[in-house]
Amino acid sequence: MTRRRALFAAAVTVAATLTTAGPAAASGTLPTVSPTPQQIGRTSADVPLPSSVTLVTDAGTDPAAKDLLTSVLREHGVTPGRHGLTIRLGSAGKDVPEQAEGYALSVSRAGITIAGRDGAGQYYGVQTLRQLIAGRVVRGATVRDWPNMPLRGSIEGFYGPPWTTADRLRQIAFLGEVKANTYIYSAKDDTYLRARWRDPYPAEELATLGQLARSAAAHHVEFTYALSPGVSICFSSAADVAAVEAKFQSVYDLGVRSFSLPFDDISYTKWNCDADQAAFGAPGQAAAGQAQVSLLNTITEKFAKTHDGVRPLQTVPTEYSDLKDSPYKTELRTHLDPSVVVQWTGTDVVPPSVTTDEAAQVSTVYGRKVFLWDNYPVNDYGQSAGRLLLAPYAQREAGLSRYLDGIVSNPMNQEAASEVAEFGAADFAWNDAGYSPQRSWPQALARLAGDDPRATAALTVFADLEHLAPTFGPTPWQPQAPVLAAKAANFWQRWHAGDHRALYDLRAYAVRIRDAADVIRDGRVQSAFVTDAGPWLDATALWGAALVTRLDALAAASHGDQAKADRLTSAADTLVTRATAVKTGNTNRWGIHQALVGDGVLDTLLGQLREQA
Repeated sequence: MTRRRALFAAAVTVAATLTTAGPAAASGTLPTVSPTPQQIGRTSADVPLPSSVTLVTDAGTDPAAKDLLTSVLREHGVTPGRHGLTIRLGSAGKDVPEQAEGYALSVSRAGITIAGRDGAGQYYGVQTLRQLIAGRVVRGATVRDWPNMPLRGSIEGFYGPPWTTADRLRQIAFLGEVKANTYIYSAKDDTYLRARWRDPYPAEELATLGQLARSAAAHHVEFTYALSPGVSICFSSAADVAAVEAKFQSVYDLGVRSFSLPFDDISYTKWNCDADQAAFGAPGQAAAGQAQVSLLNTITEKFAKTHDGVRPLQTVPTEYSDLKDSPYKTELRTHLDPSVVVQWTGTDVVPPSVTTDEAAQVSTVYGRKVFLWDNYPVNDYGQSAGRLLLAPYAQREAGLSRYLDGIVSNPMNQEAASEVAEFGAADFAWNDAGYSPQRSWPQALARLAGDDPRATAALTVFADLEHLAPTFGPTPWQPQAPVLAAKAANFWQRWHAGDHRALYDLRAYAVRIRDAADVIRDGRVQSAFVTDAGPWLDATALWGAALVTRLDALAAASHGDQAKADRLTSAADTLVTRATAVKTGNTNRWGIHQALVGDGVLDTLLGQLREQA
C-alpha cells in the first residue's frame, strides 16, 4: 500500500472507530464540522444548554478563546455564570494533541471541556464547539484535532483596486472562523508597499495597519507585512537596506511580527543601479539570486533574529511558477538562510492542479519545504475578466502537507465572494487527507446563507453558473455550469426521444435560476456577498427569465400554437439582449466588463431552444 493510501486507510479506520464508539452512537449523526477534524466521533447523547453555565478557566486560558466562547454562548441565549452546566476552557485536559494549534474537545452530560495545546488550539476548539451547537443543545461528541500544515490562510496579492479596511477586517474574522492563521498583506496597488516602498506611511494609514494587526491578533491570525522593493531597490546600497529595516520597524512597532520580502513580477535582466553591477556582476539569473539572497540574509540577521517574537522571514522568488532548476534557484538553494520561507505558485501562475510529485520536486530545487501561494480564486487577469470564481477548491492532491509549509489563497478583488473558495483552501490545509470538495463546497455556501436551506439552494444554483475556473491559457481547469450542462444534456436526450415531460423538468430548474437572485437578496445571505455579486445577480435574473420564456415558447410550438411561440421567442430575445448588457462595476484591473453568467452553457442552451421553437 502506498503511503497516501495508508493515510486515507488510517483516517477511515479512526473515523469509523470514533463514530461507532459507545452506546450513545444511536443518538444521531453529527453535523459536518469544517475544517474536517482529524478525529471526531459521537460519544454521548446530546447535551441541553441551560440559560446559565459555569465557565471554568485556568492560568493558561487564552483571552481570545474565552471571548469567543462567551460570544458563542450569548448568541444562543446562554449566560456564563456560577451555576449550571460546567464548561472548562484552558490548557489542561486529557488527550490534548502534541501538535501546535491542536485541541481536544469533549461534550457529555458531565460537562464540556476544551483543552488546547496553545492559545490557538483553544480558540479552534471553541470554533468547533460553535458548529456542534444546534439551538439549545450541543451534539455529544469527542474531538481530537490539529492542522496538517502550519501556515494556512490568504494573501491579498492581486492587482487592481485593493480591499477596503472593512473588507480586510471581515477577511481576518473569516480566517479565524475557519481556523486559518495567516493573512499576508501584499496589495499590489498599495503604493507604500511597492512603488514608494522607501517612503514612510502617513500617520492615518499607519494607524489603519495597526487596527488590522490588532484585529488579526484577536482572531489568532498572523498579520504578515509584505514589502516589495524589487521594482527599484539598489541591493548593494546600505541606505536601501536601512530603508527596508526602517519600514519593517514602523509596522513592528504596531505589533506586527511576521514579514515578507517578495521579488515576484520583477525583471532580472537589468539592475536598478550601476553599483549592483559592480557588486554582483552583469544582470542575469545567478546575479539576481545573489543580490536577493544578500538582502534576505541581511534582513534575517539584522532584523528578524534581533527583534523579539519575529517569525521566519518569507519571500516570493522571481522564479515562482515552475519546477526546473536554474542558476537563480541554485543561488537560493545554496546560500539562502535555511529559516527563510520560500513561496511557490505551482507549475504555472494559475495551476490547474498541484500534485505531491510536483511539491516534492520543487522542495528539492529550493532545498526546503515551500509555501504555496495558490492563485485561486484571484480574478485580476484577462482570462477571468467579467467573472466571479465560485467553484470549489479542488485538484490539490492529498499528501501535500508532507512537502508544503502551508497554503495561502490569493483571493478576488471581491472579498466576500472569495470566501467560497478560501473556505475550501483552509479546509484542505488543515486536513488534506480528509478533504473533500463535494463536502466542503456546500458547507461554504451554507455558511454564506446563514445555514438557511432556501438561501443555500439559491446560492448553489448561482455558484454553478459562476463555476468556470480559468488559467492563463485557453483551457479552464474547472468547467462552467456543470449542473446546468448535465441537465441540458439530459433534456435533449429525452426530448429527441419523444419524452416531452423533459421540458417541464428543465423548466423547473430554469425557474430556480430566474428566482435565485431574489432569494439571495432577501436578507439571509451575507450582505457583503450580495454587494460583491450584484451585477452577476442582475444578469442571472435576466438569463433565467430568458430560459423560462424560451422553454415556454418551445412548449407552445410543440402544441401547435406558433403565434404564441413567436411572441415568447421575441420576448426571450429582449431578455437576452438585456442580460448581455449587464456590466460589472469598475472593481478589477480589467475594468468594466460584461457580467458573465453560465457562458458557454446557458447561452448555448438558449440558442438551441430558439432553433427548436
